[in-house]
Amino acid sequence: MKSQPGTARGFFAIGIEGVSKAVNLGNLLRSAHAFGASFAFTIGADPGAMDTIADTSRASSHLPLYHWQDIDELRLPRGCRLVGIELLDEAAELPAFPHPVQAAYVLGPERGALSAGVIARCHHLVRIPTAFSLNVATAGAIVMYDRLRSLGRFASRPVAGGGLPEPVAEHVAGGPRRRNRRI
Repeated sequence: MKSQPGTARGFFAIGIEGVSKAVNLGNLLRSAHAFGASFAFTIGADPGAMDTIADTSRASSHLPLYHWQDIDELRLPRGCRLVGIELLDEAAELPAFPHPVQAAYVLGPERGALSAGVIARCHHLVRIPTAFSLNVATAGAIVMYDRLRSLGRFASRPVAGGGLPEPVAEHVAGGPRRRNRRI
């Protein structure tokens, strides 16, 4: 079976803590749908933000959307790593971050930062290296693109501008592995 270029192993989810603008949630859902998220979520969202008016792809009918009142309610699949996206000095820079195969990315609210409770639950903290804060839906799209670029199957970029990329090598599956069971 031929693998599609760009397909990545594992799964991911994306969410926002304290979202207050429906248009930001809608835009993030649309991007999540486009990048192949497994689910989306909110933590402590403003009830007025639940209208996903900007979700023109109707992502909420294609991927689950969970609403948790606070970080204590957050439930992730086993093995899934919570990755906080925030402008913090101690956070790893996104271009150098090795994305977990199973990850849930959480962004801070439009007017503020991730809460101390959310930061304490995060396995990793990551920052997008910008001079100042970005729109939350834009930041989410950048993180999802970086994940796809990092974990997907794409041709290598040419070293020089205008060069041609190397074609993606065909995936070759090895033969079956036999394991001896010890009794």
